[in-house]
Amino acid sequence: MSQPTAPPSPRRADSELSLAWQALQTARDHPWEREPELALHRDSARVTLVRGGQWHAVPALGSAAGALLDSLLPLVCDAGPRVVAQLGQSLDGRIATHSGHSHYINGVESRVHLHRLRALVDAVLVGAGTADEDDPQLSVRHIAGRQPLRVVLDPRGRVPAARRVFQDPTLATLHLLGEGAAAPDGVGDHVSHRWLARDAEGRVAPQAIIAALQQAGCRRVLIEGGGQTVSQFIAAGCVDRLHLLVAPLLIGSGRPGLSLPVIDTLDQALRPSARRFDCGDDTLFDIALRPIAG
Repeated sequence: MSQPTAPPSPRRADSELSLAWQALQTARDHPWEREPELALHRDSARVTLVRGGQWHAVPALGSAAGALLDSLLPLVCDAGPRVVAQLGQSLDGRIATHSGHSHYINGVESRVHLHRLRALVDAVLVGAGTADEDDPQLSVRHIAGRQPLRVVLDPRGRVPAARRVFQDPTLATLHLLGEGAAAPDGVGDHVSHRWLARDAEGRVAPQAIIAALQQAGCRRVLIEGGGQTVSQFIAAGCVDRLHLLVAPLLIGSGRPGLSLPVIDTLDQALRPSARRFDCGDDTLFDIALRPIAG
């Protein structure tokens, strides 16, 4: 990939960011198996993306546009399925206070990054607790981009129909329920329901969820939260990359981000490769839990 040179002017930096974002959006639907390179032009600038995650640009891009490509291209650099998870947390690993208050741990730039993730995937999934307590819209708003399928994982059928994810009739929503759970009354035709088998603890296996979404045509999936849901998918080996956004904030108590199975010794810990990017005052860790195939 190209190395950035001297900082560009603000106008050029904005143009570069726009071109880089256009390249990423084009890459998400590019036929990588037939065409291993994708080139985009704007004025005298040219950006070429290469299957597998490499890129180069003429003239060289500034640091902001380069970081945008470096952090997001691995999600859209081939035709294969991809599962990315994201968490926003404090320095001490908390995603909310004890009462569940989390607005906002991360800064504006991190929220823009989240909306970019949403725009690059086919489906964005949250667990029942996040859907109920945080009441997210799960839509792309802070940047220009395509809207994903919104997915609510609700094994026990406890998310009320009044939550915003069920109320916007312009955006398709999939409500994943456990067998025997009742779907809420009062949701529109834009909400579809699917029932999946539950285990002895009442949970739906992450592998079954990913399989159901792939059957629905969703190759790229974002597991947006909360901490328990992200942890379950990581523990099941279903996550390719984790985007961990760490804010310069100490909460000291409250709800943890990741909570994985107990280990006895550190040689049992996950030691994935990770890259670090500045994201406003926050720090983005792009963590590769599974390598890109081929």
